[in-house]
Amino acid sequence: MQSLWMVVAGFLFSGMGVCVKLSAVEGYSLAEIVFYRSVVMFSIMLALVRWRNVRLATPHWLWQVKRAVTGFCSLSVFFYAISLLPLATAVTLNYTSPVFLVLMLAFFRGLKFNRGIMLALGLGFLGVVFLMQPSFEGQSLFGVSVALTSAVLTAMVYFDVSALGRLGEPVSRTVFYFSGISTLLSLAWIAFSRLNPITLQGFLMLAGTGIFATLGQLAMTRAYSRGKVLLTASLTYTAVIFAVLFGIILWSEHLGWMECLGVALVIVSGVSANYFLPKTK
Repeated sequence: MQSLWMVVAGFLFSGMGVCVKLSAVEGYSLAEIVFYRSVVMFSIMLALVRWRNVRLATPHWLWQVKRAVTGFCSLSVFFYAISLLPLATAVTLNYTSPVFLVLMLAFFRGLKFNRGIMLALGLGFLGVVFLMQPSFEGQSLFGVSVALTSAVLTAMVYFDVSALGRLGEPVSRTVFYFSGISTLLSLAWIAFSRLNPITLQGFLMLAGTGIFATLGQLAMTRAYSRGKVLLTASLTYTAVIFAVLFGIILWSEHLGWMECLGVALVIVSGVSANYFLPKTK
């Protein structure tokens, strides 16, 4: 039952995507969206670590900084992809990250490819090809490239989080450093950007981005820490289903049969990659 928290996380992360897209429609820049999201998340995490008396000193600060900077870049690029593509397409392409994670594990940790992993890689690649149809040119192709870049960066985040877990770093500490460093980086970014006035609707969307992101992180952490790992990893892809539903309800985004097939292939690819990945890696 604890793995079902991943379904909650999927809904929350999709809600974050909705708020990002609505904020972009309202005219807020990427720098503003990332900044307000980071500030809200850092405020929540600051209160949480104080409430739980989490010790923030760490001997692995280089790893924490690397994870935070990579996570900041990953999220920023993902938000940009959401502003360029239909919500379901952007979210699905971002969820090709397990495929890139497998490649990183092979390169950095000597992971040997078995038939199952090769199948997962093939399905992931085929899913991306179908998702790119019929958009092989112009803004859509650029958006696909941006979304795939966010997937590569997300895979790097997973790699860093895995390393921090092996080093014994508490999850709360890692999320705190991520939110804090993201706030500093976004503050430097927004210093060179034009600020738009905050309307009531804009405030709700910008604050919602941070709240959904933080609650999603906490729900995901609970699922992975207390649930069955394989089931939890498989339920991660409920975020794609929620993104499709939100896209249909809010923006009348209807995927063609090739794009639907691409979504299905990416989901099967990700679940397969998690299933066939050796648990010792």
